[in-house]
Amino acid sequence: MRERYQVRAAPHPVFPSGPPHGPRSPAEARIAVRQAVAERAADTGCDESALADALLVVSELTTNAMLHGGGVTDVDVTVRGGDLYLSVSDRSRRLPVALTSVDECGRKRCGGRGWPIVCRLSREVTLADLPSGGKRITAVVPLRASRRRTGGTCL
Repeated sequence: MRERYQVRAAPHPVFPSGPPHGPRSPAEARIAVRQAVAERAADTGCDESALADALLVVSELTTNAMLHGGGVTDVDVTVRGGDLYLSVSDRSRRLPVALTSVDECGRKRCGGRGWPIVCRLSREVTLADLPSGGKRITAVVPLRASRRRTGGTCL
């Protein structure tokens, strides 16, 4: 059986065209992940390190959407079998990137740490343009150590 959890924000006066339909913070997205896993833990066999990975992935995806994607428009958390599907939608079609820059001393500095973290902790990551504009990023995080694989595929 497939369970689906969505987090939607309450109306916020800053948005004249209407409220956002996503969490107001990564903490709200983490609550949805904890709820989904807790309700399906008997079926999934989730271990603590896998839950920690899922919480970090949803935090990074929602933070990136808020900072670089024009805001979160939707968060969907689905448990299927032994996997957690985390989908975060935002207003931008701009794709996430890992950035490397050079500081004033000529040393390489890595920015854009969130995207490589998401790709490493997820078994699969897909990006899709939304018909109404923006994009949806879906990360598949295994909930059992036996199903985990280091360094997933980002599509």
